[in-house]
Amino acid sequence: MIDLDLFREIFQSLNKNKLRTLLSGFTVAFAIMLFTILFGIANGFQNTFNNEFNGDANNSIFIYSGRTSKAVEGYQTGRRIQFDNPLYETLKEEFSDDIEFITGRVYKNVTATFGTEKSNYSVRAVNPDHQFIEKSEMKYGRFINPLDLENNTKNIVIGNLVVEDLFGDVDPIGKYIDLNKIKFKVVGVFVERTEGSDSNEARVIYMPISTAQKIYGNNDYIDQINLTYNTNLSEQEAIAFGNNIVNKIKDVFFVADNDQSAVRARNRARENQEITQFNAVLAILVLIIGMGTLVAGVVGISNIMIFIVKERTKEIGIRKALGAPPNSIILIIILESIFITAIAGYVGLLLGGGVLNSFDLEDYWITDPGVSTSLVMAATITLVVAGTLAGYIPAKRAASIKPIVALRDE
Repeated sequence: MIDLDLFREIFQSLNKNKLRTLLSGFTVAFAIMLFTILFGIANGFQNTFNNEFNGDANNSIFIYSGRTSKAVEGYQTGRRIQFDNPLYETLKEEFSDDIEFITGRVYKNVTATFGTEKSNYSVRAVNPDHQFIEKSEMKYGRFINPLDLENNTKNIVIGNLVVEDLFGDVDPIGKYIDLNKIKFKVVGVFVERTEGSDSNEARVIYMPISTAQKIYGNNDYIDQINLTYNTNLSEQEAIAFGNNIVNKIKDVFFVADNDQSAVRARNRARENQEITQFNAVLAILVLIIGMGTLVAGVVGISNIMIFIVKERTKEIGIRKALGAPPNSIILIIILESIFITAIAGYVGLLLGGGVLNSFDLEDYWITDPGVSTSLVMAATITLVVAGTLAGYIPAKRAASIKPIVALRDE
């Protein structure tokens, strides 16, 4: 049965001592607000790193060519390293056990025309495996297939934003568009599988790499080689595998082992390791600061509760003189502490969330900053418990003294 008189008495006490109540609540609200902001910013950093690499498979390796910066075996510096089909086939065969998917890439910029609509786009000429490395999900039709490569077909797959630019409400499948005045047939439309990814990715046009090599240069050159490694590899094994790939390419093109500019690799395993380390350091740092904030809040609410009990010593003496049992006196003080701390904690949560939502922090690498309600509730409960203990100990001591002694307190 709820004792309404008890709660009425608590509210009367809070209303009578507005300054005391305000100071107690401010201490808790400020601590929870800082706690929320700190953890929200930390989560925003983590979201930024996760979103930065969400567009590609988590086990991908991207291999780029450049120019040599060191002389070796009679070869001079500044030599251009040109990937080609034989290199692609060598890697595919020699590392077949550890490769999941592999593709070459050829980049071109084209002007696309359909009817009266015209726009400029990037073309990526690829192998069929590219769909699974780039996380491109087919919306209509199909992706590039092995027959397209074998027959050098003029089939293309376009992003959904290309459809919006050129076709509007017209179904693009089976239609022909001009790419630099050469007609290509649209066989598929893809969308980016990752929500919130770069919109430019949906304005890309894919074509068979063999077709691009024949039309644009009549050669077997490849601009870039991308692959995904076997998911059974550990993080360290995947990093070692990426290094072996790079070393093999350096051997093929007679590149010095310590030449960092001729062949470069972006290995998601290494990036994942760095992100994990960064998040761990950030989490520890924020935890230390957050716990320091909570400790400050605990000390603040504890000092205030001790002062409150000391201030109410005469009141406690009067209550005892009127026959109030010690437990009822302790209960009133504890309930006051819990009520103030809980309400102030909720206000601090709202203020912290308001601060995080009031500013656009993406320019500072903070994306969707937020903190779980359970974490903030745990922090608030910590302060509630601290306030309860801080009030209980002096209240129990005050409730145990004789009324005449309590009434003499100054």
